[in-house]
Amino acid sequence: MPAALGTGDTITAERHFSRKKFCEVLGGTLLSTLAKPKLLFPGARDARRPAIDVAAIDRARILRAARRYLREAPLTITSFPAARSAGGKHDYSSEGDYWWPDPANPSGPYVQRDGLTNPDNFTDHRRALIRLSVQMPALSAAWLITKEESHAAHAAAHVRAWFVDETTRMNPNLEFAQAIHGRTAGRGIGIIDTVHLVEVARAAAALEGSKSFASGVGDKVKRWFSEYLTWLTTSPHGIEEREAKNNHGTCWVLQVTEFARYTENAELVRFCRKRFTSVLVRNQIAPNGSFPLELARTKPYGYSLFNLDALATACHILSIGRDSLWKFELPDGRGMRKALDYMFPYIAAKTSWPLPADVQYFDQWPVRQPSLLFAGLGLSRMDYLELWRRLNPDPTVAEVIRNFPIRQPLLWLFDKTRSIL
Repeated sequence: MPAALGTGDTITAERHFSRKKFCEVLGGTLLSTLAKPKLLFPGARDARRPAIDVAAIDRARILRAARRYLREAPLTITSFPAARSAGGKHDYSSEGDYWWPDPANPSGPYVQRDGLTNPDNFTDHRRALIRLSVQMPALSAAWLITKEESHAAHAAAHVRAWFVDETTRMNPNLEFAQAIHGRTAGRGIGIIDTVHLVEVARAAAALEGSKSFASGVGDKVKRWFSEYLTWLTTSPHGIEEREAKNNHGTCWVLQVTEFARYTENAELVRFCRKRFTSVLVRNQIAPNGSFPLELARTKPYGYSLFNLDALATACHILSIGRDSLWKFELPDGRGMRKALDYMFPYIAAKTSWPLPADVQYFDQWPVRQPSLLFAGLGLSRMDYLELWRRLNPDPTVAEVIRNFPIRQPLLWLFDKTRSIL
């Protein structure tokens, strides 16, 4: 087997191998390749496509993070009671960020102040979820690089705590997310909180070749994601979020795409691919490549980066071989290429941003946006890749971390070869 498999090679192998044999190949020969600094974008043998050695670039930061996280025990939502929530101990709960007491009626329903986060709202479950999304993928990436089972074991301990163990697991729904005092016990808009599970699912797939994911652990984790996927696609909250016109609709597609890929739900992957072209591109990207609904917010720069990252990650997952969504364009030219053309100059030189600065956190952006990496590879743009390499991969501001859910690109380039389309 060659050191780097092209997507077509992998699909052919999957057709001819049993699932067990395919996973052995994926977890054996290909993973041993990753231990060497040879991780190139799948298909890099095409001389026209730029290649980037993410394993070498990120090795030191991954191992440094893993050493720290090995000393920290898993924590789930059950460690943080949500006194104001209508849900139970195992139900994820959060409160809307931009909702505040009404000065005219302090004990009444909260009122909205867009873009201004209320620090007194309950966010402990969200912070625990983000902690999982930071630590578990870093540990999984460390296992891919070193094959040291201690990294896989600790990553597996996190997912067992969150998705398997009856005393600490989270229920597979978000019925009580983004509640508003005096108005609602939960909203579909809260589904965006689990965008932080997208990289966890990707990392769990990468762990399938480890000893620590044997004994049915992986199957139980996958069952949780399958149940959550059903809720996302059938519940009133899930349907409401699917129909959102802005970054919320994008993040619904991103989550369903990755969770369906992980659970091998080919029908939903195909649904998301169609929705990407027929709904997201058509409804969100303006003729000049901007996102009008994000530009209308009080944080237009940060929201544009966030939506671009989510679109680019979904595009990366859904693009298979020559059937690439990076090349998809509407008759008027709208598509991912146009979206990158619009934002790239403002990522490279934020001082040229033509709109007012965001009301919060403007100075903390940009960071190492995954859209630059995925688009640099998908569109063969070396300038995107060079800028990606120069930006900060590890922001420390909590709000930036919250809006930067793809932090371990090694996982995304390695597992790109595993497709069910």
